[in-house]
Amino acid sequence: MLRSFVKAGVSQIQKSCMATAAAIPAPNTNPEVLYTGIFINNEWHKSSSSKTFKTINPATEEVIAEIQEGDKADVDKAVKAAQDAFRFGSAWRTINASERGLLLNRLADLIERDRQYLASLETLDNGKPYTASYAADLDLSVKTLRYYAGWADKIHGKTVPYDGDYFTYTRHEPVGVCGQIIPWNFPLLMVAWKLGPALAAGNTLVLKPAEQTPLTALYVAQLVKEAGFPPGVVNVVPGDGKTGSFIAEHMDVDKVAFTGSTEVGKLIKQAAGRTNLKRVTLELGGKSPNIIFGDADLEYAVEQAHFGLFFNMGQCCCAGSRTFIEDSIYDKFVEMSAERAKKRATGNPFDMSVESGPLIDSDQFNKVLGLIKKGQSEGAKMLAGGGRLGDKGYFVQPTVFADVKDNMTIAKEEIFGPVQQLIRFKKLDELIERANKTDYGLAAAIFTKDIDKANYLLQGIRAGTVWVNCYNILNVQAPFGGFKMSGNGRELGEYGLEAYSEVKTVIVKIPQKNN
Repeated sequence: MLRSFVKAGVSQIQKSCMATAAAIPAPNTNPEVLYTGIFINNEWHKSSSSKTFKTINPATEEVIAEIQEGDKADVDKAVKAAQDAFRFGSAWRTINASERGLLLNRLADLIERDRQYLASLETLDNGKPYTASYAADLDLSVKTLRYYAGWADKIHGKTVPYDGDYFTYTRHEPVGVCGQIIPWNFPLLMVAWKLGPALAAGNTLVLKPAEQTPLTALYVAQLVKEAGFPPGVVNVVPGDGKTGSFIAEHMDVDKVAFTGSTEVGKLIKQAAGRTNLKRVTLELGGKSPNIIFGDADLEYAVEQAHFGLFFNMGQCCCAGSRTFIEDSIYDKFVEMSAERAKKRATGNPFDMSVESGPLIDSDQFNKVLGLIKKGQSEGAKMLAGGGRLGDKGYFVQPTVFADVKDNMTIAKEEIFGPVQQLIRFKKLDELIERANKTDYGLAAAIFTKDIDKANYLLQGIRAGTVWVNCYNILNVQAPFGGFKMSGNGRELGEYGLEAYSEVKTVIVKIPQKNN
């Protein structure tokens, strides 16, 4: 019975990425960049400082466009616009909850209408394969917005049994102005993850896309206006980390949501604490254990482990970057994993047959190559890849290390690149301690036909998501987030609404009949 479940357990992302080229429209390999400014009050502006920054095509290292760089004055204007839109009695605050849902559905419809263009723009700016941009990122973005559109008129409190002659109930009200800081690895999808629950709950927001990948967020800003959202509800201010710090520190921002590195997440939390103690939710890094037992379906487990690490060029916070393999199958698993990595098609991300594109930029490229060298110098056995691919663009060969020890740098640090680490284990009892021996706790996976063994392990592993006989199952209905230094709070599902809602208690005295 469990075996049939294993065979069926391919994630939605993986199914989407397996779609044939014939099922996906051809990309626009040179999509026109239509919006490069700052979006405030449903209008486009230049930066107050007149500064711009370049966004680079990671596959060619060529400049795509010059983007307006928001500074403190621009953040102040955006926050003021969001405050005005949130003011009691405004068009946004008085709109019916069901109408908020309709607006989110309209936005989803517009993104779906422009799906081919947006997928092409995402691939140009980010470097991920167009097939993944179209079939995975765009698909999940639309589903996220539609899911939260359905929640908009279902966010409500409770009546409370209360001592005395009182009618008592709770109201779930929006938090206020939300600052939302987006990462570069899933630029459009993370916009949907942030916009969906915030708008469904009735908040207004100031959003900063990653400086490496601002283009799809800026285009979606124009779609927000086309969908009919009132001015000031959604404001987008592109810029670098300094722009993000202005948002995190702002006294009139009531909540900050950040997805990115643990290092920057700490700075965001410190900045928020220095001012108004605003709410902070963080979805940060990971060093996720992926545990393969000897009784697992070997071929399936090798492919799932490969996909769990190399999807999006390894630039996933939940990547299965510590693959623990039981001793009885270790040598065969290593051999098959190395052969699979050597066959992974890496190259031009607009090529419909390509599985991996370039890394995001030169910083990430050099970091990953440096960690590969570190793995070699510390004694790990490199069986595939290990170097640059080609002489143009930030391409790194799919790399596999065997004989990795828990204390090696590559087994401890988040690499965030196409580098698989294969680690041997012998005893069940050692796994929980070894799996948890990390500062992170975002995700984990267990592959076995013994469901009792899986249930025992998953209780002890400290991670926000534990997959059993699958990897990268990520759909909007279930919450996502981490333990320990992988972050605070949850995104997606009903839990994702909690960070965007305040609970107000109302106690009403009930008049009593005079005797």
